[in-house]
Amino acid sequence: MSLTDLKVRTAKAKAKPYKLADSGGLYLYVTGTGFKSWRLKFRLGGKERRLTFGAYPEVSLTEARNCRDDARLALREGRDPALSAKRRKLVGSESGGTPTFEAVARRWHKLQTPRWTEVHAVDVLRSLDRDVFPQLGAFPIGDIDVPLVLAILRQVEARGAIETAKRLRQRISGVFGLAISEGLVTSNPASIVAGALQPLRRTGRQPALTDLDALKELLSQVEAADAYPGTKLASRLLALTVVRPGVLRGARWEEFEGIDWQTGDADGALWRVPAQRMKLRLERKDDDTFDHIVPLSDQAIDVLKTARTLSGHRDLVFPSMRHAHQPLSENAIGYLYNRAGYHGRHVPHGWRAAFSTIMNERAERAGRAGDRQIIELVLAHEPINKVESAYNRAAFLDRRRELLTDWGALISKDQKAPIDFIGWRTK
Repeated sequence: MSLTDLKVRTAKAKAKPYKLADSGGLYLYVTGTGFKSWRLKFRLGGKERRLTFGAYPEVSLTEARNCRDDARLALREGRDPALSAKRRKLVGSESGGTPTFEAVARRWHKLQTPRWTEVHAVDVLRSLDRDVFPQLGAFPIGDIDVPLVLAILRQVEARGAIETAKRLRQRISGVFGLAISEGLVTSNPASIVAGALQPLRRTGRQPALTDLDALKELLSQVEAADAYPGTKLASRLLALTVVRPGVLRGARWEEFEGIDWQTGDADGALWRVPAQRMKLRLERKDDDTFDHIVPLSDQAIDVLKTARTLSGHRDLVFPSMRHAHQPLSENAIGYLYNRAGYHGRHVPHGWRAAFSTIMNERAERAGRAGDRQIIELVLAHEPINKVESAYNRAAFLDRRRELLTDWGALISKDQKAPIDFIGWRTK
């Protein structure tokens, strides 16, 4: 006869230890002091063995029976139940307790974070929160297969975010790599799906206009569009400073120097982008020698003064419309260009190619061969000469200021004043 909860609970100590049998070799062992524990008797290799599951009431009758069933399954598969139990204690349950994808993903993210910059770590988790967890997060990780991963990535591709889909696939693959190493799964569906994703629609360089008149027309079209003023201002400052779009999105008011926001004085104004936000090798990101110095033209300062009226009370210069503590969406400026008719013709990153092409051509016509090196510094390109790359990023600051001043005057001529983006003028 099998045991009941009542019989187990009311079992009393006796002069000598004794057993209360359940079924399938499971029994409750009661010592002379009344201590109770669950044990299993079984045979392996012709020898009688014993396995202890834990004390009662910490381990209930139902839990003890589950442990018995797991042990008998191991026996049928030719495994030693004692070793299986030890493995469960070390790495978790082999069945019935598989963690969810989100639980494993967050553990993977925590493990990887020390290798990443703070900004990248935030971007990775945000992308999973937005595009993956709502769909896959609650699934036991062992239940996720190739068609399911592909379906999620197809949804991302459907909104035109081809590169984002590829990055997500890499991140999902990383999660499964951890799951495989922990023995939770045996295959990586995100690895298999790689060949089924759409290819990136670009060849080498990103689309960029390099004709000055065409660039000015782009600004006119974009800034005439019905769009959030902060996005227009971000676009104009991106064009004037030619930093990478990610650097611009993360801009904070504390990074700008030499501007008196009360009086408007801005002699020698510059933007000091911390090394940790720049595209650098990880070991250089904590070295302020590699801060990127951007001399600010009068036109760039005008943009910042206008942006100050919108976000001066916040940390970020260009916060998201929906979440003020987060930066402007990585796609906001690109979508604005697409709506203005420049899809496949010019992307936000294209301002860097435009600046390089036009200013190098002007330098060549003027016989200033040395400007090529200065232009590379403006763009924060790492010099081929590794010794040279160790010099302070403030090198040739005066000439860089001259180049960005000339550039600002060229692309801003006959353009709207930044204050017009928000429909009113300051006194």
